[in-house]
Amino acid sequence: MTDYFDTLETRDPAARETALMAALPAQVAHARASSPAFGQILQNTNPAVVTSRRALAALPVTRKHELLERQQASRALVGDVFGGFSAVGYGARMPRVFASPGPIYEPEGATKDYWRMARAMFAAGFRAGELIHNSFSYHFVPAGSMMESGAHALGCTVFPGGTGQTEQQVQAMRELQPAGYIGTPSFLKIIVDKALEMGVALPSVKKAMFGGEAFPPSLRDWFAERGIAGYQCYATADLGSIAYETAAREGLVLDENVIVEIVRPGTGDPVADGEVGEVVVTTLNPDYPLIRFGTGDLSAVLSGPCPSGRTNTRIKGWLGRADQTTKIRGMFVHPGQVADIIKRFPEVTRARLVVTGEMANDAMTLQVETACSGPDALAAKIGEAIRDVTKLRGAVEILLPGSLPNDGKVIEDARSYR
Repeated sequence: MTDYFDTLETRDPAARETALMAALPAQVAHARASSPAFGQILQNTNPAVVTSRRALAALPVTRKHELLERQQASRALVGDVFGGFSAVGYGARMPRVFASPGPIYEPEGATKDYWRMARAMFAAGFRAGELIHNSFSYHFVPAGSMMESGAHALGCTVFPGGTGQTEQQVQAMRELQPAGYIGTPSFLKIIVDKALEMGVALPSVKKAMFGGEAFPPSLRDWFAERGIAGYQCYATADLGSIAYETAAREGLVLDENVIVEIVRPGTGDPVADGEVGEVVVTTLNPDYPLIRFGTGDLSAVLSGPCPSGRTNTRIKGWLGRADQTTKIRGMFVHPGQVADIIKRFPEVTRARLVVTGEMANDAMTLQVETACSGPDALAAKIGEAIRDVTKLRGAVEILLPGSLPNDGKVIEDARSYR
């Protein structure tokens, strides 16, 4: 637990924050100048003043659905498949292009360890000179390439196993004797089960780094019982590595080259440490300079330093999805509308819209936390705001501060669909 990828992982937190904030204005300026999309999004922004998290929080959040919409529009009008977000074009600076569901197209730059995965692999126990069995897909989506480029940067050799063909995966592991596996945890479980069925031992596979799906403690223990130490990494096709698990097994440590905020779903407003919200990331990648990119994932900051000795901020990991848009009486209501309602009432600290009833008999109640001494008058005003913003009628329930659960939900669909 005292073995680190580089000295960045153990630097003084204040020095890290100073370095990130010093790099921020140049990245904002670069995004505005080199990315047509951010040229529009940040047209009224002076990059020179974006030198703090408070200044960063004043910039708009760009969410995945907006990126897709811009890509779709620009494909038809100007032939730019990236929607104006990429700062580089086809050629030597963009060796590959990938497609995620949507489709959303992602460029891969030519820099070494472009997706910044080597750090996460090192924390999972992989070392130079080892063979890694990579079972992420190499087709359409970037996952396979993300992991391979990180492994090469670490000094490892890669077997590109990809997905499917379980018996062949077992055969390759038996004969090549990889030090570990990278892929989804569910597929490694399938491989291990198949090996048992075939009567094949896989003694070399002692470690694994997982992504792409949940990795609950029960599955972690299942692998540990079979001699495999599994670790999580949190990455996306747009951003690359965001955070990774360490031997401490206490949350995920943020990557050194991203600026992460946790914001209230439907807004760009940062929440207090410990409160669940949407993960918003600003990357220092010059080729694909995403500024305040909303991942749509929920998480929360963990207090205190990582017992592994790494000093960067930790998050709890994936806690659900932030996009809670719900159809009520034929109308879509989304978290941003709830935020618009609450912004009209400074005395309200938190809120949750609860949808109940059965098919075609929807009822919605906006639960609000407030220390207001005149709750009836406040409830009436909030009710008017609900109708104004959503065009629907809703009840209002006044709660004491701290009553709502800390789970990041802004809209809770509690309807019965039986």
